[in-house]
Amino acid sequence: MKTHRSVRWLVFAVMMFSLAATTFGQISVGISVRVAPPALPVYTQPVAPGPGYMWTPGYWAWNDDAGYYWVPGTWVVAPVGLLWTPGYWGFSEGVYGWHRGYWGPHIGFYGGVNYGFGYGGIGFAGGEWRGRSFYYNRSVTNVTNVTTVYNKTVIVNENHVAFNGGEGGIAARPTHEEEIAKHDHHREPLASQTHHEHMASQNKQNFASANHGRPAIAATAKPGAFSGKGVVAAKSAGARYKAPAMSPKQARGPSTKHASSPATANNKGKPANHASTASNKNNADGNKANSSHPKKPNNKAQTTAHSNETAKTSSPAPHSSHPSSQPQKSAPKSVPTVKPVAQHQSTPKPAPQQPSAPKGAPKHGKGR
Repeated sequence: MKTHRSVRWLVFAVMMFSLAATTFGQISVGISVRVAPPALPVYTQPVAPGPGYMWTPGYWAWNDDAGYYWVPGTWVVAPVGLLWTPGYWGFSEGVYGWHRGYWGPHIGFYGGVNYGFGYGGIGFAGGEWRGRSFYYNRSVTNVTNVTTVYNKTVIVNENHVAFNGGEGGIAARPTHEEEIAKHDHHREPLASQTHHEHMASQNKQNFASANHGRPAIAATAKPGAFSGKGVVAAKSAGARYKAPAMSPKQARGPSTKHASSPATANNKGKPANHASTASNKNNADGNKANSSHPKKPNNKAQTTAHSNETAKTSSPAPHSSHPSSQPQKSAPKSVPTVKPVAQHQSTPKPAPQQPSAPKGAPKHGKGR
């Protein structure tokens, strides 16, 4: 019996490991910050370079030395058949955690943030795959030199809030379709996207402390092309800019793990084991939250029902289960009260000279 149980547990463990390996995109490593990101700037979309390009909206990223900086929206050559789910900031347990974007066959939850140009908060209305060709919805995308197009009216939500949950944040949680999408096989951002974000961090004009929420480079026609034709400046800031009350080092929280589907990701503030302890030790406020190995994750839900006004993203939700928490629930079952009595009765040898020993055994078990 013991051998069969061991085999069953081994098979179960292998299946779970395989599942984790094939669904990489469900969990992404991000950062957490104690100050909210600025509102999304108002800007126009540059013309698509040609067929096969997909729009990836701009977003606020974080730099430990200078705070938030704007990563311009840009057109990228999309993997055939895949769609881009943007990343988003989600508030949980006093910090704003970044949930990374990813590629997948369906659009997942992105916090309900209205990034525009088809990303109205739920799903994507900017286009769709038809076989190996991508068709663009001209009502919300700026395309002039492609023939695979169609027109479909989309209700535009003028909300420019850049984060989900918390005071002033978007009250949204995943839809049924987004819950299903979290189980898809996801892919990391393309190398061109990663390079694009890195290039944005090298330009001081992109930092909110310099542009006050109105970046000079709000969008580009291609990744990494921050000058020349195709570069678009912001028309205005999405809301009045408020400088943070603390320095970037004070605002920086511990690194966190987030599920790409908000329901799970958005409700967790669990720091990852690989968090940078060096930057945490430099926090001026000396907050104990810098520890990169908290023992008990907090799974309190922070999101509320999504507003019906948005047209189309979610921790973070899964929620994916936490194996580490399972043993705690099953621990009480490992100490059955019946076994001590049965074991004590089955060993009358300790008292051979006393005939009444068997009757005493039950009494002794009753006391336990």
